Amino acid sequence: MKKQPVKTITLKVSQNTMDKMNKYFEEKRRPKTPPYAVFQADEADTVVTLYNSGKAVFQGISADIDANLWSQMEKNLNPNKKIDMKIAGTNNKEKKKNSKIYYANTIGSDEVGTGDYFGPIVVTASYVTKENIPFLESLGVKDSKKLTDEQIKKITPQIIKKIPYYTMTLNNQEYNQKHQTYNMNAMKAILHNKALLEMSKKYSDYDYIVVDQFAEKFVYYNYLKKSTNVQKNITFITKAEDQCLSVAVSAIISRFIFIKEIDKLSQKYNITLPKGAGPKVDEIGSQIVKKYGPNILNEIAKINFKNTEKIKELAKN
Repeated sequence: MKKQPVKTITLKVSQNTMDKMNKYFEEKRRPKTPPYAVFQADEADTVVTLYNSGKAVFQGISADIDANLWSQMEKNLNPNKKIDMKIAGTNNKEKKKNSKIYYANTIGSDEVGTGDYFGPIVVTASYVTKENIPFLESLGVKDSKKLTDEQIKKITPQIIKKIPYYTMTLNNQEYNQKHQTYNMNAMKAILHNKALLEMSKKYSDYDYIVVDQFAEKFVYYNYLKKSTNVQKNITFITKAEDQCLSVAVSAIISRFIFIKEIDKLSQKYNITLPKGAGPKVDEIGSQIVKKYGPNILNEIAKINFKNTEKIKELAKN
């Protein structure tokens, strides 16, 4: 028998509909209520979560039936108001989710800092269950590249209180030392492997282990040929943050830690270190070299980047 797909539908409701929902689901509520929610309840094969903002999320095999019922209630109570209902995966502008993975229990990993001249490389693996999905969606967890630093700082403390994770940070001195033996992707593979092993040891009830793909599968495992313990059965997905919430969470936590580390370095040297590897990086780097000498770059930067030579040239002027 073919398994029916799980659907997620969001409906914006008015206060009078919220009141009706509140009363209707009074006896069907779950003991725990997600942050910013009025309640979370079970309606046959559907989990219904109503948020203080008026957003109602219906998730399950029969989510469309229940969402349509409350959509009709909203229409009856507020005939002059346009119905605002969205079905996940129907927006052509968005990449369709792989529902098999998106709605599963997953361990996912992602990294931050590999494209930044200043600051460390941070790799995080996290464990997200099906029950965590409404909570994460309510926080707006998605591709971390689309979130501002301020949004990252706001939602990450809430995430780390609820979602198990393990982070590894490779500072600049360690990176520069290891780069003499390993290339960037090899270092990333080693860090991902260690983080995933740590999480899979603690949380065995997972359906998939997902990595945001940065190398072909055989290349990834080739990087780990000298490792004594290697995490197997990994699902590699490009742009996995859009497809797997544990990867999205890992990216957000990694970026949160990266931001904190950059802030620490900025305070230590009394200058704001820019992210990325553009012209602004060269300008700031030259100012630091003029003040502290070229050896300082080994402590705060990835010296194999082309920026190093540009910075040293600028510092001579």
